Amino acid sequence: MMTETMKAVGFYQGLPLSDPKALQDLELAKPSAQGRDILVAVKATSVNPVDTKIRQTTPLQEAAKVIGWDAVGTVAEVGDEVTKFKVGDRVYYAGAVNRSGSDEEFQLVDERLVSLAPQK
Repeated sequence: MMTETMKAVGFYQGLPLSDPKALQDLELAKPSAQGRDILVAVKATSVNPVDTKIRQTTPLQEAAKVIGWDAVGTVAEVGDEVTKFKVGDRVYYAGAVNRSGSDEEFQLVDERLVSLAPQK
């Protein structure tokens, strides 16, 4: 069985932005929602000071680091303990810095960090 993938932007080490490896296009395994997590199809993300600081100070690592936590998107999947959201809801949130960020097509976020986004 082939694992579903998604596109992301990340890095393996904090490098100057002038370095071609400072930010890289990545192909990662698409996560699945479990427990209180929702899987969000990311539509827009931001760049803020925490993203910059983490990118600059990350030592060389084996696994790619994906940053970006403030985002808006649509719920694509819900974990079995989720009570606040359903597939198709438009949401916005600030994720957690100890998890993969929003510079990816799909992001897992704990439902307790998420709110319904204003309607267009």
